[in-house]
Formats: sequence, C-alpha cells, structure tokens
Amino acid sequence: MRTVKAGLLGLGTVGGGVYKLLERQKEEMADKAGANVEIAGILVHNINKKREGVDAALLTDRWEDIIENEEIELVIEVMGGIEPARTLIREALLAGKSVVTANKDLLAVYGEELLAIAEEQKTDLLFEAAVAGGIPIMRPLRQCLAGNEITEVMGIVNGTTNYILTKMFEQGMSFEEALAKATELGYAEADPTADIEGLDAGRKVAIMASSAFHSRVVFDDVHVEGITKITAQDIKYAKEFDSVIKLVGIARNTGEGVEACVYPMLLSGEHPLASVRNSFNAVLVHGDAVDDVMFYGRGAGEFPTASAVMGDVIDVVRNIVCGCTGRITCTCYRDIPVKKFDDIRNKFFLRMRADDQPGVLASIASVFGAHKVSISKVVQKIVTDGTAELVIVTDAVKEYHMQNALEHLMCMKAVKEIGSVIREY
Repeated sequence: MRTVKAGLLGLGTVGGGVYKLLERQKEEMADKAGANVEIAGILVHNINKKREGVDAALLTDRWEDIIENEEIELVIEVMGGIEPARTLIREALLAGKSVVTANKDLLAVYGEELLAIAEEQKTDLLFEAAVAGGIPIMRPLRQCLAGNEITEVMGIVNGTTNYILTKMFEQGMSFEEALAKATELGYAEADPTADIEGLDAGRKVAIMASSAFHSRVVFDDVHVEGITKITAQDIKYAKEFDSVIKLVGIARNTGEGVEACVYPMLLSGEHPLASVRNSFNAVLVHGDAVDDVMFYGRGAGEFPTASAVMGDVIDVVRNIVCGCTGRITCTCYRDIPVKKFDDIRNKFFLRMRADDQPGVLASIASVFGAHKVSISKVVQKIVTDGTAELVIVTDAVKEYHMQNALEHLMCMKAVKEIGSVIREY
C-alpha cells in the first residue's frame, strides 16, 4: 500500500489536533484515502519544547527540511497569520507539493494569488478549515451546491461573539462580564479584538462570498462592525420584540453587485439562526435550486478544526493516488463588482433619548422623512426628568440615507443621545 508523506507547519492547538487525529486514524487511513499518511516533518518555532505524544525526531525549526524533502507530497499549514505562512505556501506549491491550510487571514487577502499558483502547478490547495471550524461549508459551496445560482450566504461564524451575546441575552450579563467568562473558558484570546470587532468574521465572509458567487471578494471589500456597543438595554428591547441580537456575516449577490458585511443584527425568534447558542456556528445558504440549506456545528477548537483539516487531507491523498491533483482550484471565473456600503439597503433599530415635549416626535419623523427613511414602528416607554427613550424601527433604506438622517438628528437640541443603531434582518 502506498504511503503519502506530509509536512506539518505548526503544532499549536489545531496542529496538535491534526497530529492526534492522524495517529487515531492511522489504521483506517489506507481504506479511507487509498494510501497511508505519514508525517515526515513538523515545523515548529522551538524544537526544545517538550510535546507530549509527539516524536521529537519529527520536529524541525528549518523550513528547508520540509521543502527540500522530495518525498513530502503534502504540506499542512496551521500556523496562522500572513507571514511567513504566505511565503511557505507559495514555495510549497511552486515545488509541486499540494497544500491544506486553515489560514483565513491569508486566504481572505491572498487567496487569488495562491490558487493561481496551485492551478499552474496542477496541485491542490484546499481550505475547508479556514471557515467555521468543523462545519463543512467550503466543499458544499465549491462542489455540492455548484449546480445552484447562490444569491445569499449568511451566518454566525464566530463562536466567541456568539457566546458573549448568548450570555448577555440568557443570563443578563454585561458585555464585559460575558467577555471575561469567554476568556476564562478559552473561547476568547488574550487580545479578543479580532473577534469582538468582527474582523475574524469578516475574513470568513470574504472567503465564502468568493466561493459562493464565483467572483473575488477580499477582506477589504467587507464592511465590518463588532459587538462592543451592544448593551443590556438593547437586549431588553430585542426580547420585547421576540427577537435576538447576533453578530451576522452576510453576503448577497444582487443585480447591482456583491454585498459583503459583518455587523450585529436583530433576528426574529423564528429565524433559523436565532436558536444558534453559545460557541456554536451556523451558515445559511440560499440557492435557486436547493432553496435554503443550513450548516450547523462547532466553529472552532482543537478537534472540530482538525476534523476539517483531515477531510481536506484525505481528499488530497485520494487525488495524489489517482494522479488528479489540481482538478478543483480557483472557482472565481466572474468579475462582479462589490457594492459600495453606502448603497446597501437595511432595516434599522434605533434607540435614542429626546425631550418629552409636544412636537418633538413629529420633528424627528420629519427629519427621517427628509432623508428618505420610512418609519415602521415607534415605541416610547421610559420618561425620566423630561427625557423620553424612543425606539424607532425603520423600513429598508440605503445606508447613506440613514447616516445622513442620524447626523441631522444629532444637530437637533431636542435629541439628547442616539444610543444604539442596529440593523434588522
């Protein structure tokens, strides 16, 4: 039975999970993939660090030990970050080696470049683990749903923010308390910026949109907002409206171009994503033939992400055995423009404080009207010291119309504060 040798780049949380899964699957790998898989080298930063259960003879801090090893046909990159991962993957592909990566940061910016090299070299570059951890979504978008014209992909693709919002909604925690709990449990990094500011989700949206719509979308094309401004008062009103607040990544292929955004959204309690709790992820895809399909599961972690990596490894090994690597490379054969964010239409939930005086509500409504913003609902519940808290829900309006209205409102003496501006699906 043939043996395919692989080099593993990185032995952190995900890399350790991949190594363990390969060892666990060793006896059945030949039956699953058509060949045995053997790790022939592991690139690490510190070869002197003790790693339980890992053969120290495999460890190296020299990239040359892997790239110059002609027996290695497959490189598995789980280092993360842009550099040196970009350079190492480029060199591996140019050397005729196939690559499996979990690197969303890299693919969201340089995916086109790397896929072009893979196509030239007739090698595989697979990246299931780059989006939504253990949830299979990239293979369905690129293969299983290829017979569809996909018009929308939306999802909860960051477990840290979903955990935080779940605790705020279900247990009444403040944002700070929920973040501290997420950090304690290991869901949030020591520096949680990429999660709570929506950057992590934005990278994943860029990758999904590119595959779903067959047109290149990069991270800079995605409008990104985080969850740091969500308050207990916002959660309270969401409950009254039988809704939840989730950080949602959404990409649409419209007749005017691709929309790609990440921001907190008010979802009806009946929406399929509303019931996705804690650190779980889910992605909802709409196609013309299949209608709606939803993928749900663990979006991060050692073994869920390693599971996605292993699925790609098995695919690559099958292709190597059959001599057909490079059969699926870049699927971006279209050139669809990305819409300006200002031209995207959304419904809005606004919470503001204004003077509780006759005529104030009418003047606020006239400002919205002047900027082509149609109001669908107004709720006034709290009056303190002559100031009323208003909640206003709008119909779908262009982003720039809403921003112009908000700037106008902030200039009114009667408006004391605009507390929250949250989009509604």
